[in-house]
Amino acid sequence: MTIRHLRTPIMHRVVERNGMIFVGGTTCDDESLDMAGQTREILTKIDSYLAQAGSDKSKLLSATIFVTDLGKKPDMDAVWKEWLPAEALPTRATVGVADLGGTTMIEIVVTAHI
Repeated sequence: MTIRHLRTPIMHRVVERNGMIFVGGTTCDDESLDMAGQTREILTKIDSYLAQAGSDKSKLLSATIFVTDLGKKPDMDAVWKEWLPAEALPTRATVGVADLGGTTMIEIVVTAHI
């Protein structure tokens, strides 16, 4: 059975199937924040989304991170490493993109298990 959580007008933020949790692209609400601030806000949201599906960040399997400025990647990496202990790091790809809309600098997609 597929369980869908947190419906928006265009998607569900979280979809669960066969013990797997898929979290759609997550961005910050406060676009005035710098890269570190936007990253922190997104990771807080991801914590909440995973909890609503009965999981947590220690169960992350993969992450894809889209950033508009790869020069600011070290700022994002610093927050990422604060958020996750080394033994819980998932596979990850960071992709440079031209635009995420407005002044959004980062969008994160994750997959976890229950």
